Amino acid sequence: MERNNPRFSQRHPFLFGLLVLFSAVVLVSGAMAVWRSWAEKNPAAFLAFAQPKIGVVHVDGMILDATDTVNWIRRLREDPSVKGILVRIDSPGGVVGPSQELHRALERAARKKPVVASLGAVAASGGYYVAVAGHKIVANPGTLTGSIGVRVELTNLRGLMEKLGISRESLGSGQFKATGSPFKELTDEERTYLKSMIMDMHSQFVSDVARGRDMPLEQVQNLADGRIMTGQQALNHGLVDVLGGQEEAVELLMKLAGIEEKVELLEDPTRDVPLWKRVLSAVEGELRHLGPMWVYR
Repeated sequence: MERNNPRFSQRHPFLFGLLVLFSAVVLVSGAMAVWRSWAEKNPAAFLAFAQPKIGVVHVDGMILDATDTVNWIRRLREDPSVKGILVRIDSPGGVVGPSQELHRALERAARKKPVVASLGAVAASGGYYVAVAGHKIVANPGTLTGSIGVRVELTNLRGLMEKLGISRESLGSGQFKATGSPFKELTDEERTYLKSMIMDMHSQFVSDVARGRDMPLEQVQNLADGRIMTGQQALNHGLVDVLGGQEEAVELLMKLAGIEEKVELLEDPTRDVPLWKRVLSAVEGELRHLGPMWVYR
């Protein structure tokens, strides 16, 4: 009587299991690659089965660096399944350059799809600058907003240095190279020089608000004295469109985008920043106060 040879799966069950798993992964990966290729060539057919999405952009806290948020806005702008963008703002303002970067990124997105800004507890100065890039602005009646203006923050440590018996000498290549140093007093010429820069930035802010809100430049100039407003006051002055919270903002955005069915809110997957990074960011912001800090705030 002949003895049956055991099968490979019986002789090497672990290895056989790995081969089966590997084959399954290859088949699934291949199928997904074919599907992606077909979807890229037939976006209309793909979107017919896709649930419409609203991309959510969060602008929280002091605006110091816009890089990650600008990248996320670009992804939402280029994603055909995203029918509109909700910008949730809870910020007292921030550094001029990053605030302008966010504003420009949202302006580009608004040329392709509806953008609605939803103002939380506070959306002032640079925070409001970001909001005016959208088609509509929704604020709570008690939201603190407005504060259209620019300021530069300087720290002077000269008195402390003298008490500690520490002297410091700085050489520069020009009259204004050391302007804003925390170790010297400002001269009258330096004050005039800094004031001219402040007013230039202020003019940029006012012009962008007037364009974004479709308001006469003179009307915005009359409001651009740095005053803080409530959402209700901002509505009366034409700086916001609707009173309400995030839910009302989503409903308005769906209406602008022509969405009637259930919609998915697409959050930035990189938004969850570890606590230690948030602490370091806050410390960095305070350290910047030692030199000139140009802020919409």
